[in-house]
Amino acid sequence: MNQHRLQVTSACSVAWTTHTLPPPQANELLVRTIAGAISIGAELPQIRGNDLTDPFPIYPKETGYESYAQVLAVGTDVTQFQVGDRLLAFYGHEDVALVEASKAIPVPDGISAKLALLNILSCDAAKGVRKLAPLPTDSVLVTGMGVMGLLTVFYLRYYYQVERIIVSEPDPVRAALALRLGATALFQPDDPSSDTFTHAFECSARQDAFALLQEALVPHGQLCILSDGNHETLSLTPAFYEKELRIVGSSDGWDYRAHAAWFFETAPHVPQLEQLYEQTVASRDLVACFERLLTDAHPLKVFVTYPLVD
Repeated sequence: MNQHRLQVTSACSVAWTTHTLPPPQANELLVRTIAGAISIGAELPQIRGNDLTDPFPIYPKETGYESYAQVLAVGTDVTQFQVGDRLLAFYGHEDVALVEASKAIPVPDGISAKLALLNILSCDAAKGVRKLAPLPTDSVLVTGMGVMGLLTVFYLRYYYQVERIIVSEPDPVRAALALRLGATALFQPDDPSSDTFTHAFECSARQDAFALLQEALVPHGQLCILSDGNHETLSLTPAFYEKELRIVGSSDGWDYRAHAAWFFETAPHVPQLEQLYEQTVASRDLVACFERLLTDAHPLKVFVTYPLVD
């Protein structure tokens, strides 16, 4: 079967390429993509060629990792999936793909493609929150209301039932969405309670936000850095030592399938989650979309649709 795959062919250049896929191996699934998503923070550095995690990129290379698909064929050893089932998989912008059955995430009926795709980054955010495991009565400060920050707020509210979630975000649209997802209020530096937080989450990848969190925590407070691929170097301030703070990092998810069981039950009751997608693009227009993203203001997230095939 022919596969059309979007690849980064050189810095700031993407193109569709054609490949031939073999039949699925015993533990594999052949799937057709229904929808995907663009992860702005992860993919744009890969396309620009300035990804800090890949200082010497080799081209061509793939980009993307969030795909919602339907099973076309199953390998002989696969028992969990059948033809016609829908799933999440960690491949990039491809119309068909081969995926390991053990790494695919089943998606139940009634879950929209937009919500299904958010399970991946929601699980990444959840891993960081679980490392600190705040109590409902704890006071939490979150900086940066990009996708990770917003999903952190969602998990704090709906899984841990934290009652006081304060967010720091200069963009009024993103700040308003954070409030709709469960944040209690926006951070006010002159508030008398501005330095009474027991837990904090850094999701902005900015040093000024990281410094703010260290100042805002109580002695022995806990801070988790959830901003992969930082735009700036994050440095400790004197408050870290004076208050004897605990700081941990977090990357990727804790268990995508286990998280999905909770997420697919909870997310349909929080329709505001779909507002994280600020743009929708057809797969045929992805090249032009990435060209715009390299120069224009960035949406939170882009939803990608693929042609329906009977």
